[in-house]
Amino acid sequence: ESGANVITTDSSDWATNCPEYKVTAVQVMPVAQPSDWQRAYARFNAEQLDLLERRAAPAPVTTGK
Repeated sequence: ESGANVITTDSSDWATNCPEYKVTAVQVMPVAQPSDWQRAYARFNAEQLDLLERRAAPAPVTTGK
């Protein structure tokens, strides 16, 4: 199943055969600070980016004595 199937229904427009989009009601309101899951995701994302940056960095060169 493609990602398009998540937002469309099996119905389509009769004239163009374009898929019909799913519709849902939402309530949007301003907030003063990020939610718990947003803070947790920001920490997780920062950690993942740090790990990626460290992996991309060249390995330190060591000399044998």
